[in-house]
Amino acid sequence: LVVTGGNDNVIRIWAADTGREVQQKRGHVSSVDMVAFSPDSNKILSTSVGGQVVLWEASRQRKYVELPIGTESCSAVAFSPDGKRIANGSADNTVKIWDVETGQEMLSLEGHSDNIRSIAFSPDGKRIASGSLDTTVKIWDVELGQETLTIKGHTGSVNSVAFSPDGKRIATGSRSDKTVTVWDAESGQKTLTLRGHSEAPSSTSPARFRYSGVRSV
Repeated sequence: LVVTGGNDNVIRIWAADTGREVQQKRGHVSSVDMVAFSPDSNKILSTSVGGQVVLWEASRQRKYVELPIGTESCSAVAFSPDGKRIANGSADNTVKIWDVETGQEMLSLEGHSDNIRSIAFSPDGKRIASGSLDTTVKIWDVELGQETLTIKGHTGSVNSVAFSPDGKRIATGSRSDKTVTVWDAESGQKTLTLRGHSEAPSSTSPARFRYSGVRSV
């Protein structure tokens, strides 16, 4: 299945083999700008302009839970690897972690000085990486609720972040400086800078590691 969201406020699910629309989900009051399946594909996460974040049962029309994000725009979201938590970054410069089953806020992380544009869990679910308009990447310990590392090196907004499959490296992309950079996830040291894009990498065409962790694309 493929899930999409649009300016008509509707989420559509399609059969990937035939291209046939199999379901619609309605409930957003403005344009749907991000959608994602949970790791087990049983739930769908969607966000819309204005900060509305909704979890849906993938097989049914009804909402599973709506997260009380508030009026701040939700600019980045990610499921934890076990699908039990959601992390979001928003225009109030915070990272928040939510319980999928209850919709309750579990943790709020403060440290960025500008809008958070990208977010990712580590493969073991114990850390979160967040990229911001403040040009930094921050690593957070989810269990302790603390910032453990700030990575500096981009000259513009960090629009994508991704952990390698072994969790030892982080790839980041910036729309402003048009680079993808690979960092050591423990020390924050730069290991590689990739240049070549004539247009900026964006959050809709992010940096990603191949499963082996050898390459980022």
